[in-house]
Amino acid sequence: MLNDLTEAEILSLAKKGNNEAISFIISKYRSTAEALATKWTDAPIEREDLIQEGSIGILAAINSYDSAKGAAFSSYCYTCVYNSIQTALRKVNRKKDVPQNNVVPLEEEFVDGKASMLSAEDAFLAQESVSLLIDEIDKKLSEFENEVLRLYAVGCSYGEIAQRLDKPQKAIDNAMQRIRNKLK
Repeated sequence: MLNDLTEAEILSLAKKGNNEAISFIISKYRSTAEALATKWTDAPIEREDLIQEGSIGILAAINSYDSAKGAAFSSYCYTCVYNSIQTALRKVNRKKDVPQNNVVPLEEEFVDGKASMLSAEDAFLAQESVSLLIDEIDKKLSEFENEVLRLYAVGCSYGEIAQRLDKPQKAIDNAMQRIRNKLK
């Protein structure tokens, strides 16, 4: 069925959620993701994972492509795949993304260089404080601001947050400014 349609028609079906059209476009442009993933031979991410990130870029291209802006879908898709792979590589290389074996559990407290466990009472009080803080943040922030803060807290950049929430990057920046002011 899809072989008789133009790329624009297939893309239109994919934007409407037609799984067959989405699969068709992904398989057509997977070679782009594979070619780009091959460029990073010494990357800290395995090639197959980079290809998966590239596939996410293909999905982003399907969802955000606008033919009225004059770019060919193939060019736009290439850019989205490249950006998706670059974002994954940047995330891995961030200093704040520390391997789990280097993380100190919250329930451990260091005294004179030695780890000691929190008492049950202290652990309960610490959890209660966190719960109160989360409740207070929920009260002060709108639903959108809470979502922006949650994504920012897990390490997403403003651009990634904008893409995930389908909002302009300026809206994310404005939300972060409001969040800072409300939580002062």
